[in-house]
Amino acid sequence: MTAFEPSDITMMVVDDEQSVRQSLEAWFQDDGYTVLTAENAAEALKRLQSAQIDIILLDIKMPGMDGLALQDRIREFNKDVIIIIITAFGTVDTAVRALKAGAFDYTTKPVDPDELSLIVRNAVDRIRLERENAALKESLDHLQYIDDIVGESVQMQKVFELVRTVAPTESNVLILGESGTGKELIARAIHMNSKRKYFPIIPVNCGAIPETLLESELFGHEKGAFTGAQYRRKGKLEMARGGTLFLDEIGTLGLKQQVDLLRVIEDREFHRVGGERSVKADFRLICATNTDLSKAVHEGGFREDLFYRINVFTITLPALRERKSDIPLLAEHFLRRHATAMNRKVEHFSSEAMELLQQYDWPGNVRELVNAVERAVVINATGTIGADDLPLQMIRAPRPVHSDSSLAEVERRHIQHMLESNGWNISRTAEKLSIDRATLYHKIEKYGLKRPE
Repeated sequence: MTAFEPSDITMMVVDDEQSVRQSLEAWFQDDGYTVLTAENAAEALKRLQSAQIDIILLDIKMPGMDGLALQDRIREFNKDVIIIIITAFGTVDTAVRALKAGAFDYTTKPVDPDELSLIVRNAVDRIRLERENAALKESLDHLQYIDDIVGESVQMQKVFELVRTVAPTESNVLILGESGTGKELIARAIHMNSKRKYFPIIPVNCGAIPETLLESELFGHEKGAFTGAQYRRKGKLEMARGGTLFLDEIGTLGLKQQVDLLRVIEDREFHRVGGERSVKADFRLICATNTDLSKAVHEGGFREDLFYRINVFTITLPALRERKSDIPLLAEHFLRRHATAMNRKVEHFSSEAMELLQQYDWPGNVRELVNAVERAVVINATGTIGADDLPLQMIRAPRPVHSDSSLAEVERRHIQHMLESNGWNISRTAEKLSIDRATLYHKIEKYGLKRPE
């Protein structure tokens, strides 16, 4: 199991005596905990609304709302926080009432640091077990997504074999493929077949987070690190401890973030924004992109050293148009899933509808197929999905190849289509055409084919 550190815990001391608050704050900060304080119930409730607190050290005797009443209020909206009662020696019976109301344990004043530290460590052990159980449940819940990886084509069998090969290792993995091909599903399949499967997989869509916020999102920040940083916040790197960090659209990272990520990969530690204490990095890294990182390296938009760090093992996902034999399997799978979720008795595709699905080029890949099937289930009224239930662009007749076209023209159009389908990736297109790169370059020159600007 991965070590559970005091820095993972935030506690709050609630006591009307300033000397007690300051002493407890200093003790537990020295042990590495994040400690907040409150001098009365009102201030404690306010802090609970704006910060994630794991343990509360709660004095019973306070002016205004006392500790017992405050405990009842806290339990109304937060049943998970651990409450440790601090009481005067002569009011132990009151502490016992607090235990019956759900407090974890109690100690008496004057506080014995060793005794209280032991109680807190026991509380931390309980939190650790609860978090590990939650992480296990989350991982098991993700198994439903693994079921969505459907395919019997040669291309997908190769992908499955690569997943089986790399999953048991600790190697960094780079998943390539167009948008909608299922890169996150493959990342989850790798995670669920690895030694880290009982810890979480933390996905981060690098392209969806503004660059100004990405550093804090990844590394977390300390209280006061910048305007609005009122409390310490864990970043995704810390949340992925013991598990897997999945960075989608990694090609959108700015150069500064690339440098920071490279340092974490090399040093296996990092600092929160505004922090001085190093935090250990313990995660497996899986990245994904739909862009050509080699080209980005050549053009100076992506660091070469980072590229080689993340590109230890590569899995390239085929576009759906490249594995059309899988379309019937996928369509039937998504039909069953959506019909069950919506409690609709829709069981089949008509032959005409299935033919249209197989003729369509699917620029949005599997994601587009999922949406098309969901839409068809929603509007279908017969129990069998027909052509009219499909989106309009799929109903349009495919472009015919004229019978009077010359063989050269047919070849030109086919090569043009394959180049565009593969993003003008010469190696991949040559492989799909079963020719070598030199022959493909010759054909491109012969037919005057040009990449769109």
